Amino acid sequence: MKRRLGFSTHAIHGATDPRPEWSPVATPLYQSSTFTNPVGSSQEVLYTRYGNNPNQLAIAQRLALLEGAEAAIFVASGMGAAALAHLAVLRPGDHLLSSEWVYGGVHRLFSQEFGRLGIDVTFVNPLQTRSWKRAMKKTTRAIFVETPTNPVMRILDIEPVATLCKAEGLALLVDSTFASPMNFRPIEHGADIVIHSATKYLNGHTDVIAGAVVGTEQLVEEVRKLMWVWGQAIDPMAAWLIERGLKTLAVRIERHNRTGATVAEWCSKQSAFAAVHYPGLPTHPDYEVAKRILGGFGGMLGVELKGGVRAAERFLRALRIAAHAPSLGGCETLVSEPRLTSHAGLTPEQRAEAGIPDGFLRFSLGLEDADDLIADFAQALAQL
Repeated sequence: MKRRLGFSTHAIHGATDPRPEWSPVATPLYQSSTFTNPVGSSQEVLYTRYGNNPNQLAIAQRLALLEGAEAAIFVASGMGAAALAHLAVLRPGDHLLSSEWVYGGVHRLFSQEFGRLGIDVTFVNPLQTRSWKRAMKKTTRAIFVETPTNPVMRILDIEPVATLCKAEGLALLVDSTFASPMNFRPIEHGADIVIHSATKYLNGHTDVIAGAVVGTEQLVEEVRKLMWVWGQAIDPMAAWLIERGLKTLAVRIERHNRTGATVAEWCSKQSAFAAVHYPGLPTHPDYEVAKRILGGFGGMLGVELKGGVRAAERFLRALRIAAHAPSLGGCETLVSEPRLTSHAGLTPEQRAEAGIPDGFLRFSLGLEDADDLIADFAQALAQL
């Protein structure tokens, strides 16, 4: 009986077939748009736009192993992954149910662009299990959720939703970017499709823009066909960098988990913060769910400064180690203001209703020493 390999081993080696002698330990970079093919051959043409460049195939196989899925595909961005994953299961006239708690760009995709394609979307409070059933229509074909959510770090138990999807014949799509497959693998909990912004933790070095879709061979093949015509293929260099990032995913996420817990505990004791959003804190509304379904609580943290926008801007200007920048999941700590980035399209009232009041900051805690980050945040708070 073949021994099942661990997460870190798959992350580093992918499939572990014996290597030929003198083969490179690191995958070479195939920086080529096309490849020669035999005359008269009916085999699939190798062409980087088709997503079958060796660098593209290597990371797809590795991510499928990490997620426990049949197949995966990488595309040009996280938004590209979200769009193509949904278009693979939806057609004009179909209805999509989406959690209300989604990234601002995805909300715009659903509320503005999908309507132009004849796809109807209804947003649902994901905590009210019965609301999914009530919002269903005869044309409903899929449900989408994001967990952990951006930026308030709510943790959704997707199993009840997955049970509903199975009973009704719907596809369940889950954006698991904030968790990475190290902390959460949605397919193990009933999801059909997993979406990642590979720009974030999968790559982990703030130097690539990419997305990924994971699922069955059939679903991924549908995404691949769309990728061909929508021009969403990832370039070989980006794929090569993502493979490098995947090799260190386990050790990076372990460090993010430890630093996140340490910094969140410190933040919870600071009087300048009206609230701290971190699923590893007992005060978090989803703490029990997070303990049960997550492998770790992650490096994402939300805080609310009591002084609102003015306090947030003074805090950001005072930072010395953490950088004021959007995005997340890299080696370096980044702090952003969702009101000006991910949720800039919402009114102040809509943001407040979503739990993102003025003065809300999102920390993507990196791989620095936790004590240094705490000291940086402490001196910034001292200047408020």
